[in-house]
Amino acid sequence: MKASEIKKGNVVEYNNGVYQIRDIERSSPQGRGGNVRFRFIMYSVPGGNKLDASFDADDNLPEVELLRRLATFSYKDGDAFVFLDDEDYTSYALDADVVGDDAGYITEGLGGLYVQVIDDQPVAVQLPQSVTLEVVETPPELKGGTATKRPKPAKLNTGIEIMVPEYISNGERVLVNTTTGEFAGRAD
Repeated sequence: MKASEIKKGNVVEYNNGVYQIRDIERSSPQGRGGNVRFRFIMYSVPGGNKLDASFDADDNLPEVELLRRLATFSYKDGDAFVFLDDEDYTSYALDADVVGDDAGYITEGLGGLYVQVIDDQPVAVQLPQSVTLEVVETPPELKGGTATKRPKPAKLNTGIEIMVPEYISNGERVLVNTTTGEFAGRAD
């Protein structure tokens, strides 16, 4: 798989190890004839050791075959997040450092996520595109303000903070895009 085709969550082979891509930075060439470069922040699987590496767009990284099992978040066991397979109820435990920043989107009973498994070992979780979270703290809407929509900070029930439109108030349920971490609308 070419570096330019790799997305967050892909698992690749590199330097005789297996790594999951957690973050991608794309740098455009300076001047004519330069190559687009991709900087990957990846973590070893298993183990979770961080590696920062850069590649040209055409560099080839073999993708590792992994199982994606549809699962539901069940509970936290100490620092570990425990997910249940939707089909056979196998439980998969992932440490908090493996879950990383995605922990801010995981709520009790969250379904529609995938646990990635290599050789019967859970190695990562892939969140749904958006999740519903509750606003627990946000300043009130300013009355008589201008007609422009001003975003304001809102703390959500999982502890993360996002920017929301002014009309959102405490106690409302909102959709949050798990890829960008941005407000994606009101939830039903």
